[in-house]
Amino acid sequence: MLHVLIGEDDFSIRQSLEAIKKGVGDPTTLAANTTILEGQVTLNQLRGTCETVPFLAEKRLVVVEGLLESFEPRGKSGRKKSARLPDKPDDCKSIASYVSQIPDFTELVLIGGRISNNNPLLRELSAVASVKSFPLLKEVKLRQWIERRVTEAGGSISPKAVDLLVRFVGNDLWIMANEIDKLTLFVGGRLIEDGDVRAVVSYAQEANVFAMVDAILESRAGFAQELLQQLLKQGAAPAQLLVMLARQVRIILQIKEMRSRKKSRNEIQNKLGLTSDFVLRKAWEQADKYSLARLKEVYHKLLEADLSIKTGKYDGELTLNILIAELCQRRQV
Repeated sequence: MLHVLIGEDDFSIRQSLEAIKKGVGDPTTLAANTTILEGQVTLNQLRGTCETVPFLAEKRLVVVEGLLESFEPRGKSGRKKSARLPDKPDDCKSIASYVSQIPDFTELVLIGGRISNNNPLLRELSAVASVKSFPLLKEVKLRQWIERRVTEAGGSISPKAVDLLVRFVGNDLWIMANEIDKLTLFVGGRLIEDGDVRAVVSYAQEANVFAMVDAILESRAGFAQELLQQLLKQGAAPAQLLVMLARQVRIILQIKEMRSRKKSRNEIQNKLGLTSDFVLRKAWEQADKYSLARLKEVYHKLLEADLSIKTGKYDGELTLNILIAELCQRRQV
């Protein structure tokens, strides 16, 4: 049987693959009867693998990743390009013809990432198999997924807490699933509230760091100091906070620079490797609010503060307090 799983939501693709594995047969013999092929795969390789009789089992599982990408029109693939197969219609037709008649004892799974509708192999496979697409979840569907995941974990969650999770984590379901697991354990059976999200979710600390960046850039010394003390009380190490502050300002600078070169939002997100919609959205907003001169001034001061800590000139907390005082004494450029 042939399964085609494509999309940018890798978490859901892997969940679907696990469901397929459960239907293949005895898990104790599955490992010995599973083959994973990656990248450029020839028809002969595919045939040889799929026609190998399973060992002491009724079924074998063959997973092929990257084959669809190798037929992707140039410049359209969401992944880094691997060696390309010739873009010949006959190649697509031959592969599609073969996979439609693989032996009954073989479960073949083709996995692809961001595949365009005009991918020639996908078009051929669509005629002989059911293609399941897993785009990144957004808005209502993402909220429904969160609520369902919490319910499956035996918990319950308030609408405000759901909204905050969406804001902090975005649509990276690997991270979201991990944060939901932590929250479920933290509340011990009661309703998950927005305060729990702020206390437990890793991105809550990052949100406070963004707010601190805002306060520093806008010369609001009192608020910046207040946020610093909150983060320190929550257990954040001064050196860690300095690294996070420098990272956020660097991201803002990079976004500002790439936007000046007319790069699209998706191009920028991929280039910076940002999986969190929250981080991208906040940095995007801050790139609009502040001048390049002000951002560079703060970034260089952060690097000087880091050097002060590493050379032992000042301890971490004192360095951060001096940094905030110095930057907030200056008027915003």
